[in-house]
Amino acid sequence: MILSISGVVLLGIIVFLFFRKDGLKVSHALVCALFGFYLAGSAIAPSIKAGGASLANLLGGLKL
Repeated sequence: MILSISGVVLLGIIVFLFFRKDGLKVSHALVCALFGFYLAGSAIAPSIKAGGASLANLLGGLKL
């Protein structure tokens, strides 16, 4: 069975776990979110998207 999860949902879960378990403050999470939004609008966004897609393909090709 192939499981497909949006990167945003996955990162949201990770931030939530950091918030609950490791003491991530709400202000830190908001700063990270704002940084992500500003980064998405920058010139480097296509490179980051391509790197994320390459990583997803690499992880998707692993046989466990």
